[in-house]
Amino acid sequence: MKNLTHTDKHGKAVMVDVGDKEILTRIAKADGHIMLSSGTVKLIKQNQLKKGDALTVAQIAGINAAKQTQALIPLCHNITLDNIRVDLSVDNKGVKAESEVRCTGRTGAEMEALTAVSVSLLTVYDMCKAVDGNMVIENIKLIEKIKK
Repeated sequence: MKNLTHTDKHGKAVMVDVGDKEILTRIAKADGHIMLSSGTVKLIKQNQLKKGDALTVAQIAGINAAKQTQALIPLCHNITLDNIRVDLSVDNKGVKAESEVRCTGRTGAEMEALTAVSVSLLTVYDMCKAVDGNMVIENIKLIEKIKK
Protein backbone atom coordinates (compact mmCIF):
# COMPACT_ATOMS: atom_id res chain seq x y z
CA MET A 1 0.00 0.00 0.00
CA LYS A 2 1.24 3.48 -0.84
CA ASN A 3 1.92 6.08 1.83
CA LEU A 4 -0.80 8.65 2.34
CA THR A 5 0.05 11.96 0.69
CA HIS A 6 -2.19 14.19 2.79
CA THR A 7 -0.52 13.58 6.15
CA ASP A 8 2.69 14.82 7.72
CA LYS A 9 5.20 12.68 9.66
CA HIS A 10 2.96 12.95 12.74
CA GLY A 11 -0.17 11.80 10.91
CA LYS A 12 -1.72 15.27 10.80
CA ALA A 13 -3.65 16.39 7.72
CA VAL A 14 -1.78 18.63 5.26
CA MET A 15 -2.33 19.96 1.77
CA VAL A 16 0.03 18.36 -0.73
CA ASP A 17 2.59 20.74 -2.23
CA VAL A 18 2.24 20.39 -6.01
CA GLY A 19 4.49 23.35 -6.85
CA ASP A 20 7.24 21.18 -8.33
CA LYS A 21 4.96 18.95 -10.39
CA GLU A 22 4.89 19.22 -14.18
CA ILE A 23 2.05 21.14 -15.82
CA LEU A 24 0.09 18.62 -17.88
CA THR A 25 -3.34 18.12 -19.35
CA ARG A 26 -5.19 16.00 -16.84
CA ILE A 27 -8.48 14.19 -17.39
CA ALA A 28 -10.56 12.38 -14.80
CA LYS A 29 -13.67 10.31 -15.44
CA ALA A 30 -16.13 9.05 -12.85
CA ASP A 31 -19.52 7.40 -12.76
CA GLY A 32 -22.23 6.26 -10.39
CA HIS A 33 -25.83 5.13 -10.28
CA ILE A 34 -29.04 5.75 -8.36
CA MET A 35 -31.50 2.87 -8.02
CA LEU A 36 -35.12 3.96 -8.45
CA SER A 37 -38.49 2.27 -8.47
CA SER A 38 -39.92 1.43 -11.88
CA GLY A 39 -42.60 4.08 -11.35
CA THR A 40 -39.99 6.75 -10.73
CA VAL A 41 -38.02 5.69 -13.81
CA LYS A 42 -41.22 6.08 -15.82
CA LEU A 43 -41.85 9.56 -14.40
CA ILE A 44 -38.32 10.66 -15.31
CA LYS A 45 -38.59 9.23 -18.84
CA GLN A 46 -41.90 11.04 -19.35
CA ASN A 47 -40.63 14.24 -17.67
CA GLN A 48 -43.56 14.12 -15.26
CA LEU A 49 -41.85 14.93 -11.95
CA LYS A 50 -43.41 17.90 -10.16
CA LYS A 51 -39.99 19.51 -9.72
CA GLY A 52 -39.31 19.36 -13.46
CA ASP A 53 -36.69 17.84 -15.74
CA ALA A 54 -34.56 15.81 -13.35
CA LEU A 55 -31.83 14.95 -15.83
CA THR A 56 -31.17 18.52 -16.96
CA VAL A 57 -31.25 19.91 -13.43
CA ALA A 58 -28.93 17.13 -12.22
CA GLN A 59 -26.52 17.76 -15.11
CA ILE A 60 -26.28 21.46 -14.27
CA ALA A 61 -25.90 20.67 -10.57
CA GLY A 62 -23.02 18.30 -11.34
CA ILE A 63 -21.23 20.90 -13.45
CA ASN A 64 -21.65 23.51 -10.72
CA ALA A 65 -20.46 21.06 -8.08
CA ALA A 66 -17.24 20.26 -9.97
CA LYS A 67 -16.47 23.99 -10.00
CA GLN A 68 -16.97 24.17 -6.22
CA THR A 69 -14.98 21.10 -5.18
CA GLN A 70 -12.17 23.06 -3.53
CA ALA A 71 -14.76 24.72 -1.27
CA LEU A 72 -16.30 21.36 -0.30
CA ILE A 73 -13.26 19.09 0.15
CA PRO A 74 -10.83 20.79 2.54
CA LEU A 75 -7.49 19.61 1.12
CA CYS A 76 -8.33 19.92 -2.58
CA HIS A 77 -6.39 22.44 -4.61
CA ASN A 78 -8.14 25.32 -6.30
CA ILE A 79 -7.61 24.35 -9.94
CA THR A 80 -8.72 25.94 -13.17
CA LEU A 81 -11.01 23.58 -15.04
CA ASP A 82 -10.85 23.56 -18.82
CA ASN A 83 -13.99 21.49 -19.36
CA ILE A 84 -16.65 19.64 -17.39
CA ARG A 85 -18.96 17.12 -18.98
CA VAL A 86 -21.77 15.46 -17.05
CA ASP A 87 -24.08 12.96 -18.75
CA LEU A 88 -27.08 11.26 -17.21
CA SER A 89 -28.92 8.32 -18.71
CA VAL A 90 -31.97 6.38 -17.62
CA ASP A 91 -31.93 2.60 -17.47
CA ASN A 92 -34.54 0.13 -16.21
CA LYS A 93 -33.26 0.37 -12.64
CA GLY A 94 -32.54 4.09 -12.30
CA VAL A 95 -30.19 6.78 -13.54
CA LYS A 96 -26.48 6.54 -14.35
CA ALA A 97 -24.30 9.65 -14.05
CA GLU A 98 -20.96 9.98 -15.85
CA SER A 99 -18.52 12.86 -15.68
CA GLU A 100 -15.33 13.90 -17.41
CA VAL A 101 -13.32 16.80 -16.06
CA ARG A 102 -10.29 18.29 -17.85
CA CYS A 103 -7.72 20.71 -16.53
CA THR A 104 -4.23 21.87 -17.38
CA GLY A 105 -2.13 22.05 -14.27
CA ARG A 106 0.01 20.40 -11.62
CA THR A 107 -2.69 18.22 -10.07
CA GLY A 108 -5.54 16.15 -11.38
CA ALA A 109 -9.29 16.59 -11.35
CA GLU A 110 -10.32 13.29 -9.78
CA MET A 111 -12.15 14.90 -6.89
CA GLU A 112 -13.96 17.26 -9.26
CA ALA A 113 -15.15 14.34 -11.41
CA LEU A 114 -16.32 12.40 -8.34
CA THR A 115 -18.03 15.48 -6.90
CA ALA A 116 -19.85 16.08 -10.19
CA VAL A 117 -21.24 12.54 -10.19
CA SER A 118 -22.12 12.63 -6.49
CA VAL A 119 -24.02 15.90 -6.66
CA SER A 120 -25.75 14.90 -9.90
CA LEU A 121 -27.09 11.78 -8.22
CA LEU A 122 -28.01 13.67 -5.06
CA THR A 123 -29.98 16.07 -7.25
CA VAL A 124 -31.89 13.19 -8.84
CA TYR A 125 -32.58 11.98 -5.30
CA ASP A 126 -33.87 15.40 -4.27
CA MET A 127 -36.09 15.69 -7.32
CA CYS A 128 -37.59 12.22 -6.78
CA LYS A 129 -37.88 12.02 -2.99
CA ALA A 130 -41.58 12.92 -3.01
CA VAL A 131 -42.42 9.83 -5.07
CA ASP A 132 -39.75 7.28 -4.14
CA GLY A 133 -38.70 6.52 -0.58
CA ASN A 134 -36.39 3.62 -1.45
CA MET A 135 -33.73 5.23 -3.64
CA VAL A 136 -30.13 4.06 -3.27
CA ILE A 137 -27.09 5.90 -4.59
CA GLU A 138 -24.39 3.36 -5.41
CA ASN A 139 -21.05 2.62 -7.01
CA ILE A 140 -19.65 6.13 -7.30
CA LYS A 141 -16.12 5.59 -8.54
CA LEU A 142 -13.22 7.00 -10.50
CA ILE A 143 -13.10 5.07 -13.78
CA GLU A 144 -10.16 6.73 -15.52
CA LYS A 145 -7.33 9.15 -14.84
CA ILE A 146 -5.19 10.45 -17.71
CA LYS A 147 -2.09 12.66 -17.78
CA LYS A 148 -0.70 13.91 -21.08
